[in-house]
This record gives sequence, structure tokens and C-alpha cells, in this order.
Amino acid sequence: MALFLFSLGRMVFSVNVIFIFRVVLQTPDRSIRGQICRQIYWFYKMNRRVVITGTGLITALGIGKKQNLSGIIEGRNAIKEIASFDVKSYRGKTGGEIKEFNFSKKLKRLRPSRLDRATKLLLTAADEAVLEAGLKEGLPQDTSLILGTTLGGMFSGEIYHHSRIYGKKGRPSLILDYLAHCQGAHLAEEYGLNGRQFTISNACASGTNAIGFAYNEIRSGRVHTVIAGGYDTMCEFTFAGFNSLQAVTPSLCRPFDKGRDGLVLGEGVGVMVLEEMGRAEGRGADIIAEVIGYGESSDAFHITRPEPGGVSAAAAISDALEDAQIDASLIDYINAHGTATSYNDAMEARAIQRVFGNASKTIPVSSIKSMIGHLLGGAGAVEAVITILAMKEGVLPPNLNYKTPDPECPLNIVDKPGQRISIKRAVSNSFGFGGANAAIVFQDVNV
Repeated sequence: MALFLFSLGRMVFSVNVIFIFRVVLQTPDRSIRGQICRQIYWFYKMNRRVVITGTGLITALGIGKKQNLSGIIEGRNAIKEIASFDVKSYRGKTGGEIKEFNFSKKLKRLRPSRLDRATKLLLTAADEAVLEAGLKEGLPQDTSLILGTTLGGMFSGEIYHHSRIYGKKGRPSLILDYLAHCQGAHLAEEYGLNGRQFTISNACASGTNAIGFAYNEIRSGRVHTVIAGGYDTMCEFTFAGFNSLQAVTPSLCRPFDKGRDGLVLGEGVGVMVLEEMGRAEGRGADIIAEVIGYGESSDAFHITRPEPGGVSAAAAISDALEDAQIDASLIDYINAHGTATSYNDAMEARAIQRVFGNASKTIPVSSIKSMIGHLLGGAGAVEAVITILAMKEGVLPPNLNYKTPDPECPLNIVDKPGQRISIKRAVSNSFGFGGANAAIVFQDVNV
């Protein structure tokens, strides 16, 4: 009904636009005429439809979408003991590390020896997304690039730092790809892109923020094509930090389970190509899904702990649904932030209850972090790609290790892999340190 009313409203608006312009022309006040014209112009610009034509994905489940999708369907747990550094002295000892990643891309403009692991992962995932979008040979030069990250090239920075601590001469090239904006700059250079470029570092909401920003850029008419996504890599600096916060589990990652006792860190990258629908259709692109709504908010509560009632988190989800012009009852799946920390999961459950009411007990909810770990700034983008894969495949990503329901989280948790369902519309949540909240709504292309 909500979709019908929205469509009817747009049709009525279009039918009456000539009449409105006649009234405008008869308005004696020139400033009022200008204001009305700008509002009409903005209405049409902000109603451009934004579609996804390509995605790329790398996580601990594997390199590329195919390996990740098979892992999701099987319910494969990619969390293993950390192998890249010594974890004997830490509370938690496991993580979602990417295994067997060999960077083999032949670069046109960059030198591989000067690139951080994050850049190499980003370039590989971006290639997959661009190839699927059918733009390998025809990517517009003015394509924009919007990425989210919290660590940037921290892996290289850590190596340089260790060298200096132990009295060795640090290799200067290691810090050439250390800052958070460098990875995007390298991607733009390799692809020869001179469009708008942004790097967002907004804690664990960064990846979702990047996609939401790209969505708004396209529908406003500022740009027509955007490569958007998020990424972060595993490094000991971050691992030690989360362990010092007592936020890392010494056992299993159990989102929403009563026995949950902490998160597990991971690494990965999620990338997508977003385009204005008319342009994508005009070039005959295969459309994977549509972005139909985006919302964001801030807790203004605490630097690490979320606001317990989930009021601001709920506001982000509500804003996304309002932006999408759909009723909450039309959502078929919620990809939860679900870190498996006590405070975060309880807060998110309350936020979902605030928005969805009684439906929160029936809408399938799951957190992919139980399979791949928490990817920090890359989490939102990776989980968005996984949500789109789930929608396309008609399968619910499982919430692994869920055994004991928590009365504080009375949600319909997807506790078994391989569950098939028609997902027409889905919400993906991201809630970060400092109260950074973001939610995005995707819709199946055949709706």
C-alpha cells in the first residue's frame, strides 16, 4: 500500500506540474517563484533511481563472491586462530584472517612494493566489481570514488613502527600507503579516474556511510557512476586495542546469544559499482539490486558504549525506511550489526523493536560477523554486498553459534544455514564507536 501511495503521489505530481508552473509564473514575488522552482527541481533530482551493477568481495571465507556465497550457504565458520602475529598474551586468540591471498594484478601505474595489503585487497575487489558491471574497458573517467575505512594502511604503518622500536631503519616506502586516504588515491590513479573522491572514517559505520553517500550523490544528479565500498585489514595494533577494552571473546563469536562475551576481529573488503538507473539501462547493464533508502544518526552518548535504549539507532533505521518510502512491514530480512558484545546486541535488538514492533519477532535477523569477524570500517560495505548476494540467491546468511535465546534480544535469529526465502527488500545496519549509526535499504531488481 505504501508503494502504491508513493507511486500515485508521484504520478499526480507529474500530471499537475504544468498547472504548478502556471501558478508560479503568475506569482508576483520573484523570490517566491525562485524558491518554488528550486523545490520542484530538487524533487525530480532527488528521485533519480540508483542501482548496483557490480560487486566485489574478499573476506576470510574466500577471494571473490563465489567463494563467499558458497561459505554463506554452507554456514562455514572462517574464524581461526590468528596466524599473522603472536597472540599468546591476549585474551582473544582468534580472528577472520584472509588466507591464500596472492596479489597478481598487473598494474599500469602503481608499484606493488609500495602498496599496503589494504590497497591490494581493494584493487582486487574493485576489479571484480567493475568486471561484473561490464565496465572493464569502459569505466567513465569521471567516475567518483567513495570509500570507508578506520585503519587505512595500518598494516604497513605497524611494520614501520616495529622497525623503529627495535632500532632498525624503517623502510620509508611503508608509510607511502599508510594514511587512510592513500588507498583510494591509489585506486583512482590505477583506474585513471578524475571524478569526485572521498574517504570516510566514521568508525564501524564507515562502509555503510560510503555507500549511502554514493547513493545520495547519484540521485541528486551530481554524479552518474560511483565505485563505493569499505575495507580494513588485520593488524596487531588493532587486535591489542580491542583486547585491552575486554571486547574480544576468548571463545566463540555468538551474536544475540545469551552467552555472548565479545567480538572477533576480521579483515576484508566490499566494493560495489552504483549507477543512475537510466544510464545503466541505456548501456544494457545487468542490474543486481537497487538502493532505495539510507539513514544515519548519532548517539551523542559515549565514545565506545552505545546508547542503551537504541533510540538513535532506531532513528537511523526509520530514516532509511522513510527515505525509501516503504513501510517497515515490507522488509524481508535484517542484516544486523550484531557484534556479539553484551551492550551492542541488546541495544540493536531494542532499536529493531522500536522500528518494527511485533514484526521484529518474525523478520529474519542475522549477523555475518559470526562467520567472518568484525571488519570495522569495512564491515558495513562487506555486509551490504553479502545482503545483496543473499537477496539474489534467496538464502538467509546464518548467525552461527546461536544456541541460547536472550530475553533482551527477542528477535527471529537465523540459527541454521541454508534457509531459503524470497528476499525482496532488506535492511543492513551499522553502529560504530562514538554513536555513529547508519542503515541502508536494498530492493530486489524484480520488485
